[in-house]
Amino acid sequence: QVHLVESGGGLVQPGGSLRLSCAASGSIFSIHDMGWYRQAPGKQRELVATITSGGRTNYADSVKGRFTISRNNAKNTVYLQMNSLKPEDTAVYYCNVLVITGGYWGQGTQVTVSS
Repeated sequence: QVHLVESGGGLVQPGGSLRLSCAASGSIFSIHDMGWYRQAPGKQRELVATITSGGRTNYADSVKGRFTISRNNAKNTVYLQMNSLKPEDTAVYYCNVLVITGGYWGQGTQVTVSS
């Protein structure tokens, strides 16, 4: 079993920044891909960014140039630095990790961008 704890969400004004963190613990032998997804009210969950164990990253077009995903393999933690936030970035953000036994989701953290 893998347990994920997310932190860093909150309320921020347009143009502001937030940094999300997600720490994995439990039966972890090695983590493959790590990523962030988000779900806005009335919409489907969508990919925000992913990062492989080797550091290769992938971003949704809507966040390219504004968000940066990174990971600390020693701490089994993935981060999402979000800059130049827009109201349309408002959503619940979920962490996802892929290990040998399958994929796991965090509980989600709310990000609200509003003046």
